[in-house]
Amino acid sequence: MANLVDSGYGRATKLLDDQHRRGSVPGAASAYNRPMSSVFVVLCTFPNADEASNVAKTLVGEELVACINIVPGLRSIYRWQGEIHDASEVLAVIKTTEAGFPALEQRLAALHSYDCPEILALPVNQGHAPYIDWVLGNVSSTTT
Repeated sequence: MANLVDSGYGRATKLLDDQHRRGSVPGAASAYNRPMSSVFVVLCTFPNADEASNVAKTLVGEELVACINIVPGLRSIYRWQGEIHDASEVLAVIKTTEAGFPALEQRLAALHSYDCPEILALPVNQGHAPYIDWVLGNVSSTTT
């Protein structure tokens, strides 16, 4: 059975129910067989790319995260200790698991140079099932 779904770009996309429900990785669970919020995207800003890269390599190496994208060119305007600051930063977009987040949060705070680092976890409500499975398979099971 086919459904027409607005893709968000003003055009209809045809989805086949059987393809929509099954995972494309052999043996992988379908996105509909487990809660998608088992994966988190975590946002964290850093003062520079070198620190972000060093922290990213540590966290990936320790299997606390599956992947970290480092986005340069961020401009942050914020209040800190009563003063308004305008600073260049980089953004780390981190993929981890819900169960692994507490260990990630603790380790990320310990590695970070800021006194009060931005560590925001956002649950993933929808996603490409093979990618979700990849994230789940690349965060240490001792943290999940």
